[in-house]
Amino acid sequence: MAGAASEQTRCGYVALIGAPNSGKSTLLNRLVGQKLAIVTPKAQTTRTRLLGIAIEGATQLIYVDTPGIFAPRRRLDRAMVAAAWSGAADADEILFLVDASRNRDEDTDRILASLRERGRQSILALNKIDLIRRDLLLGLADALSRQGHFDPIFMISGLKGDGVDDVKRHLAASLPQGPWLFPEDQLSSAPERLIAAEVTREQVFLLLHDEIPYTSTVETERWQAKPDGSVRIEQVIYVQRQGQRAIVLGEGGRR
Repeated sequence: MAGAASEQTRCGYVALIGAPNSGKSTLLNRLVGQKLAIVTPKAQTTRTRLLGIAIEGATQLIYVDTPGIFAPRRRLDRAMVAAAWSGAADADEILFLVDASRNRDEDTDRILASLRERGRQSILALNKIDLIRRDLLLGLADALSRQGHFDPIFMISGLKGDGVDDVKRHLAASLPQGPWLFPEDQLSSAPERLIAAEVTREQVFLLLHDEIPYTSTVETERWQAKPDGSVRIEQVIYVQRQGQRAIVLGEGGRR
């Protein structure tokens, strides 16, 4: 398929943007059909742009999972928000994800204002619709549609998959004609070492959510493929303070 005539295929970038914990990483995993992005209750888990690749008919969709957009206070925060908007600026389509189960907050309103300033039409997806009454959901959709250039508006559950296929079909038909940019069987542009590090970071956050800040990071130092098909992975977990090191290791280093 990658070598097919460009007029027979479509390919393009779709940026997933939204406030922290709006469900972007969960939706990315659902769209791609495999776990690529880590999902935790901790805000700002995603720090960099992660590309996920999926095929829908004759279209190759390249999804950009961006960090959550919020009011930055520190240098790292500013870099994360800048990365999110950079991913949106370069994309063919923008999918703005809103957690419908939460009341509208300043982060959502800030994103709405930024989209208006940039003059970008985007696709609105109201996520977690299983957690909100239908009348409230419809009211939220109406209120948001009055404040942005959205076409169309989808109501989905990234966790359960409700409505996600409709989003994929719409995106597949909307992206520009052109040759595929990645091999048909490739699911991400991220190296395996990075994905492995992200999986470990996810488990650290899930196990120690209240005790370890999101600035903690994981680095894969060694990746050794073995003849039997298994892989030996050696990683280092970086934390901010010595006391957090003891928390990660557990009593007597047994964790």
